[in-house]
Amino acid sequence: MAKKKRSRAPAANEPTQRQLRAGELVRHALTEIMMREEFRDPELQGINVTIGEVRASPDLRHAHVFCSPLGETDEDAQTALAKALNRAAPYIRGRLGKQIDMKFTPQLHFIADHSYDEGAYMEGVFNRPEVKRDLDIDEEDDEA
Repeated sequence: MAKKKRSRAPAANEPTQRQLRAGELVRHALTEIMMREEFRDPELQGINVTIGEVRASPDLRHAHVFCSPLGETDEDAQTALAKALNRAAPYIRGRLGKQIDMKFTPQLHFIADHSYDEGAYMEGVFNRPEVKRDLDIDEEDDEA
């Protein structure tokens, strides 16, 4: 008798394919909205926003949007942008509902994205002379 293969369920903290697809759909639509819309809030006028990731909840009714101002590395500027976008979230959600084809338009929760800062810090660490020296030694051992 043949054994049935069980599909491996994702871990409790891993997003499902459905959540990932919905997050990408929302991210692309938000990018379009941010490029084309004019906001009344003075903190949002003339700012280019980078949306790094959108994480959808399992029921797709909430979305956490990781955003940062383009080119800004100042933590205060990132936090101020997230607060301003949270104030404008109802308006943005209305525009989003017209662009996406989902049963429910998710509630948007904007969060300052610090991943670019962390990446820049890691790049700086890897470029230090003492770290480069150690990395070069490891690469020579791998080739041998």
